[in-house]
Amino acid sequence: MVNLQGPVPRGDLVPSGIVGLLGTQGPTARTDIARALGLSPATVTQVTKDLIARGLVEELESVPSKGGRPSRLLGLVSDAGVALGAKVTADHVAVVTVELDGTVRSSTELGYDPGAGDAIERLGQLLAKQVAELDDRLLGVGVGVPGAVDSQASGVVDAPTLGWQAAPVGAVLRAAIGTPVLVDNDVNTLAAAERLYGIGRDHSSYLVVTIGRGIGCGIVVDGGIYRGANGGAGEIGHIPVWPSATATAPAGAAGRTSGGPLSSSPAPSLGVAEGEPQCTCGSTGCLEAHIGSAGLLRTARARGVIGPRGTAATLLRAATGGDPGAQQIFEAAGSMLGRALAGVIHTVDPEVVVLMGEGVDGWEFWQTGFEPSFRRSLLPARKAVPVVVEPWTEVQWARGAASLVLSSPFDSAGNGGEQSRLVRARLGAG
Repeated sequence: MVNLQGPVPRGDLVPSGIVGLLGTQGPTARTDIARALGLSPATVTQVTKDLIARGLVEELESVPSKGGRPSRLLGLVSDAGVALGAKVTADHVAVVTVELDGTVRSSTELGYDPGAGDAIERLGQLLAKQVAELDDRLLGVGVGVPGAVDSQASGVVDAPTLGWQAAPVGAVLRAAIGTPVLVDNDVNTLAAAERLYGIGRDHSSYLVVTIGRGIGCGIVVDGGIYRGANGGAGEIGHIPVWPSATATAPAGAAGRTSGGPLSSSPAPSLGVAEGEPQCTCGSTGCLEAHIGSAGLLRTARARGVIGPRGTAATLLRAATGGDPGAQQIFEAAGSMLGRALAGVIHTVDPEVVVLMGEGVDGWEFWQTGFEPSFRRSLLPARKAVPVVVEPWTEVQWARGAASLVLSSPFDSAGNGGEQSRLVRARLGAG
């Protein structure tokens, strides 16, 4: 049974937490509800009696119990509502509607220019239109952005890749849509989804690391997302890094065991001679500038592995087809990621790491550099930390954004503030 770690729910978190648990976990016995939410059996009995009387919850079939009479399962009477999730990118907005159990009911992509003068207002118009077309009872809207967010509730965004600085996303969207709106860093939204539907069911402290267009990290500690003082925790893509000083990256280096600067065997490298790349944040030499998709393409073009119009798909096809130059680029990227991530492991000490994002499609080529570099860089007590690579689809970004809304019933830490309270009220249990 899932244990949604965190402080014991109080107030409106108790009834909405039970409704949320039944939505995310399915039919559940009262004893298991009490165990998962850290409540007394008497409290669960009292609250579920009220939820049954109000027509939100019903008793289902009985199941065997360990001693005593069989336990009755409880379930939702009907659909308790849906959440709308939106992932904002540099050229489009991905939008999904998601049920409480995490099922994606619908998805679409809308063209979008975040650099326009009225970009935030335009985003509000796009999402308001999507909300107006919904036939279901909407619990709220979650928005994921590639940048720092001051808090989920206020939603003030700094996102250099979008050209946004102190952008009042939350306030503008709430005015345009008229529903609760929660905003967070896009990788944090994936971490929220993992807590509800993935690795977070069995682990209270974990990292969600994304590779692809950018390099990001969602940090979950003791069941809650760690956001930092200004909402920017986990920006590992902007850790300053440099290739190994002894690396030479000769042709045919694919498959070689990675070595650090003091290793007797050279590490695969993206090339010191190619200079410190400019990052979208304005700095140089950031991890993301080296191994984000733009950095990998820059290296591949410079080495003649792909042509000037080659794409990430072109580079992956080359590696899959056996091109040693393409494979070496991914291997070197994996080696650099492994060294950087080892430092994060030593700082946060998670139980497990989840790797996600567009880049995992080529993980077999990253892994040859990542595993030896990562394991060698860890302290002995950390060398066995598991790394789980999850299959990726683009809809997961927006599903993660919707999870900001769907996790509101369990928001005992108050991360969503008034917006989470409004979501719980919309569940009909607040």
